[in-house]
Amino acid sequence: MSFITTGIMANLITPERIGVTGLSMLWLLPLSLSIAVVYKATKVKEIRAVNFIRESVVLFGSIVVFMAVIALALFALAWLVT
Repeated sequence: MSFITTGIMANLITPERIGVTGLSMLWLLPLSLSIAVVYKATKVKEIRAVNFIRESVVLFGSIVVFMAVIALALFALAWLVT
């Protein structure tokens, strides 16, 4: 194997270090967007730009809102327990 191929493979199998700060939680947004787009691409019978974008944005928004509600509920539960 060449040196370049080995370097690329080493970067792909080494996990990315992401902290647990509030700013690092912003990495959830592109992940949620990609999940919404891929899910809608597999479920929509006919892909038209306007409908596809609108449905993807609605799904993205619902994922983000649901994650925020769950995070607040877990934060409240942790505050009550400790």
